Amino acid sequence: MTDQPAVGGASADRLRHRPRHPGDGWVECRCGRRHWGTAGAAGLLLARPATGDAPAAVVLQHRALWSDQGGTWALPGGARHTGESAVDGALRESAEEAGIEPASVRVVGEHVLDHTDWSYTTVVAVADGPVDARPTDDESLAVDWVPLDDVADLPLLPAFAEAWPVLRAGLPPEVEDPAGR
Repeated sequence: MTDQPAVGGASADRLRHRPRHPGDGWVECRCGRRHWGTAGAAGLLLARPATGDAPAAVVLQHRALWSDQGGTWALPGGARHTGESAVDGALRESAEEAGIEPASVRVVGEHVLDHTDWSYTTVVAVADGPVDARPTDDESLAVDWVPLDDVADLPLLPAFAEAWPVLRAGLPPEVEDPAGR
């Protein structure tokens, strides 16, 4: 859930060496914050149903310390490219940051935070086969499957912490009860 990259020190050096894409840039939002992504941003909320061996879980990214609100946990995601759909942006970002192959997920919905000047779309998906979620770039300290009941106990990115109760309630029933009871 990359909202803003940091702007000073080592992080600025990292950003100078990263390829820039259409859509990279700041939006001065009427909410009083700056947001990263001139075309908005998107992240992937990937859930795995409970099994006999493991509780239902979601993939979360422990954000690199150099990033905006670094050290917090949130969804893999970031700025959408100009003209890119939210689903395509979330799948691209989660592949870049967490090694999640788009073919291994089934998109089941979207949740949009719309600030008029900028928006963040959470793309909700369910694992459709094995997913080897792991850090695949320097934006992550860790990428883990976190049990649903443990998410709120982590130091979450504030916007994600605020959205988590609504996002969890919007997960398909098969995630928490794979038997459909």
